[in-house]
Amino acid sequence: MKRSTIWILTVVMAIALLGLLAMQIVYLEKMVAMRNSQFSEIVMRSLYSVSTMLEQNETQYFLDQDLAEAEQTYSGTQQKSFTFNDPHEAAIDTTINTEDPSTLRPANLNRLKNLNDTYQRKQEILKGQYLYQKSLLNEVILTILNHSSDRPIQERADSATVASYLRSELEFNGLTLPFEFAIVNRANGVVYKTDGYSPMSQQDVYTQVLFPNDPKSKQNTLNVTFPNKSDYIFSSVKFLVPSLAFTFLLLGVFLYTISLAFKQKKLSEIKNDFINNMTHEFKTPISSISIAAQMLNDDSVRKSPEMLKHVSGVINDETKRLRFQVEKVLQLSLFDRKNATMRLEEEDANANIYSIINTFKLKVEKYGGHINANLDAEDPIIKVDKMHFTNVIFNLLDNAVKYRREDVPPELTVTTVNPDEDHIQITVADNGIGMKREDLKKIFEKFYRVSTGNLHDVKGFGLGLAYVNKMIDLFGGSIRAESEVNKGSKFIITLPLYK
Repeated sequence: MKRSTIWILTVVMAIALLGLLAMQIVYLEKMVAMRNSQFSEIVMRSLYSVSTMLEQNETQYFLDQDLAEAEQTYSGTQQKSFTFNDPHEAAIDTTINTEDPSTLRPANLNRLKNLNDTYQRKQEILKGQYLYQKSLLNEVILTILNHSSDRPIQERADSATVASYLRSELEFNGLTLPFEFAIVNRANGVVYKTDGYSPMSQQDVYTQVLFPNDPKSKQNTLNVTFPNKSDYIFSSVKFLVPSLAFTFLLLGVFLYTISLAFKQKKLSEIKNDFINNMTHEFKTPISSISIAAQMLNDDSVRKSPEMLKHVSGVINDETKRLRFQVEKVLQLSLFDRKNATMRLEEEDANANIYSIINTFKLKVEKYGGHINANLDAEDPIIKVDKMHFTNVIFNLLDNAVKYRREDVPPELTVTTVNPDEDHIQITVADNGIGMKREDLKKIFEKFYRVSTGNLHDVKGFGLGLAYVNKMIDLFGGSIRAESEVNKGSKFIITLPLYK
């Protein structure tokens, strides 16, 4: 798949997933806002009902007071006597007991026809009494309006009554959350409050004016808060949380898949470079062996011992070179599958490195350079596989020569020291072309080669440093690189000492 295709798919999928996520977040915000609005409506409706009931209690209080005074005034009166005057007869005394309706019948039944006229006169009397009582009731209402605010708010709205009314009204409206409340006067002073009343912000407080007909200077406000309001709102929209979680999971899987696709694309490119380099790397020794084989068919070559020796030496050297390259690929493959075996033995690091330097210095001198050895480790005994340890040092020295600067003779330095009593540190430094910082992070990956390493005049598969890193890890040590462009590179190996 082309890189451009991968990018197009990435952009399309990213827009789709981000759009889906944005829609879910917007829907969640709207749901929360709606639940907040519903919650506020329920609370304010309940607070208004509480205020109304407190006003009704106030009216009942003054009516009870007026009734009590009236009862005291008329407490001794149970019977009233009325005199009915007949214009044609003498006066007839008829007693009416207000508690016994049976006494309403007059003693003389023949006089009933005169009661109708009397009833009419009594209606006029009762009408007058009604108007009088109405005026008294108006006086009570005026008393409520003028003097009710003089009562202490603690009496007009005591805490137990307010708490009871609040609880019943909230439950009636379907809200069973615990609440805290306070009565606040006009100057924002707290008249009384519950123990848990401590609002975090003014937005968390719901207010209702008590007795709104009071003078403004004497008005008090009922403030209510709900400590568990956030949990209540969240519980009503928590069914959306799994949807958001799955969307984020899908986004994570998508990003991982895209990352994996780019890594696979890059690996494919690296493998193609590896195949090209391997083809060139194998082509040279094969060509040399082929030419040498053709020369052996020449009678003059066969008759000359020196020429025969030279040709056979070329065949032998090129065969070793070819076998070494194939062995390097096979060994790394075996170690990746963990099928390779190692023979760990007690070795002297200084002695081994000195032997490698003596073998390698001819190659350095060929380019006009030289190699320095500062083997100062007092305790050089390590436990390694000798063959692989030799290959590690050889690979580092070989890379130093491969990536030399053309205008400067190669200068290589190999040192050993004991940074502590348990380890030995081996450093291989050069004055070559160096590497960029981004290359330092990848040089130990398989098939990776720095940009100049893709040129065929610098041979290799991109496996050398991966092999070195793998071996050092199996020896129980670590390796790191330091480099600066056009100034050289330094590889620092730390291995545990054999105790």
